[in-house]
Amino acid sequence: MALDSGTDALAKLTEEHVDHRFKGLPPDAYGLTVAELAGQRRNLFTGGFTTPVLALSAERLEHNLKLMETYSVRHGLAFAPHGKTSMAPQLFHRQIEHGAWGITLAVPHQVRVARAFGVQRVFLANELVDAAALRWISAELDADPDFRFVCYVDSVRGVGLMDAALTEAGAGRPVDVVVELAAGEGARTGVRTEAECAAVADAVAGARTLRLAGVAGYEGEVPDADPEKVHAWLRRLVALAVDFDKAGRFDGLEEIVVSAGGSAWFDAVADVFAEVPALSLPVLKLLRSGAYVSHDDGHYRELTPFNRVPEEGALEPAFRLWSQVVSRPSPEQAFTNAGKRDAAYDLHLPFAQVVRRDGAEHPATGIEVTGLSDQHAWLRTTAEADLEVGDWLGTGLSHPCTSFDKWQLIPVAEADGTVVDYIRTFF
Repeated sequence: MALDSGTDALAKLTEEHVDHRFKGLPPDAYGLTVAELAGQRRNLFTGGFTTPVLALSAERLEHNLKLMETYSVRHGLAFAPHGKTSMAPQLFHRQIEHGAWGITLAVPHQVRVARAFGVQRVFLANELVDAAALRWISAELDADPDFRFVCYVDSVRGVGLMDAALTEAGAGRPVDVVVELAAGEGARTGVRTEAECAAVADAVAGARTLRLAGVAGYEGEVPDADPEKVHAWLRRLVALAVDFDKAGRFDGLEEIVVSAGGSAWFDAVADVFAEVPALSLPVLKLLRSGAYVSHDDGHYRELTPFNRVPEEGALEPAFRLWSQVVSRPSPEQAFTNAGKRDAAYDLHLPFAQVVRRDGAEHPATGIEVTGLSDQHAWLRTTAEADLEVGDWLGTGLSHPCTSFDKWQLIPVAEADGTVVDYIRTFF
């Protein structure tokens, strides 16, 4: 799908009508288009929004996009942020506008979403052996010469399945693949040894419908990861690319892909990829970190590489979930109306940050989220807590990937609460 078609698809998102599908939006906005509602620039707190409601900070979102753009350029990295984090085509395009080479994805459905919105470069960080999906990918490649698609291979059998499906589909263009090097024994996917990597590469060479484009992996799966172990694994990955190049496995390419990089160790990726020696072809050093776009107040706040290299900048948590106190049964306990349907809870519970009452905010001192039911947050409160029924509680969240997926239309609010945009997700 051409980029202008993707732009048309983005524009059509603003023509959707606000209705029961979208949580937290003002009831009196039902029937308006998203564009009409955005044009009203309603305030998140006084404009009729109902709780619970998740909001993204406009300023922090833009800060994070600019920071990773600058970081990638500074370190000579191409950037394909992992789109599974947000599954928001509007954010995909903003990432691309901020210099991203393309978008990384995990499963065929996500590729279909990206293509529907005109994304022209996709890195699929998985081996793809689904025959129906391969037929569709092949048709996309044959119909659009500007579409670049790369995916993992991690087994001889997988290569055989891919080749059979693509051959049956009558594929015209070969599918570019990268051999995935596992991060170690007991890690997730990937080929465990260099000898097995060579066998997979041999299988690719024998498949008419596939082309070996490089090597890749995910350093976040290194067992008991620490800087030394992660650097060592990344050097194995680079050495694999060097060995493949010496063996002539990349003949006929325009560039060699070497790719890694989650959101916890991209500083190590930058370090090691800076050491990549001259090969027979230019090297596309492709970083794939995705959680940066919204960052968070828990898991990634703790793990971000910017903690180790503060001179390079700092990401800012862009999410805040607002819920309302609906019960205060005792001085030690309170409940709000947001639960597992609304907040990420797989890594940490939400973090109480601010209380809003009568237009004023104060810190959520003495308030802790101790549990989530389907539609309630359990709060433990101390004598310091200033909290009443009807108050709005603003909480930070941990793990962007399981925050975005609970909301189909997310208000983007400026610091004063003015909602300037709405982000549509497709999970």
